[in-house]
Amino acid sequence: MSEVTINSNICGFVHTVSGEVKGKDIIIDIETDCEKIKKISHMEIPMDQTLDIKDNYVIAKAQEVNCSANCLVPCGILHVCRFEMGMLSESLAKKSGSISIEFK
Repeated sequence: MSEVTINSNICGFVHTVSGEVKGKDIIIDIETDCEKIKKISHMEIPMDQTLDIKDNYVIAKAQEVNCSANCLVPCGILHVCRFEMGMLSESLAKKSGSISIEFK
């Protein structure tokens, strides 16, 4: 099981995203106080629908609940999916620390 914390400082929410592979799907659960993200807080994501940004299950679900274009949660979910699929090293990610966008 993989887990990330997403600090959405602009909107003031902190989200905890956890995921685990079950068969050909990745089961994602999200703890959040954001009403939009609560609507997608449990997803069964087909692994083959996470690889392309255009035809992407996570991005489609974020669009359905009208997530803002700058919402960090879909990106965080995709990172968890990549951990679970073995496409991103969890130990390398932990060693690297956090991802950030710095406004100048």
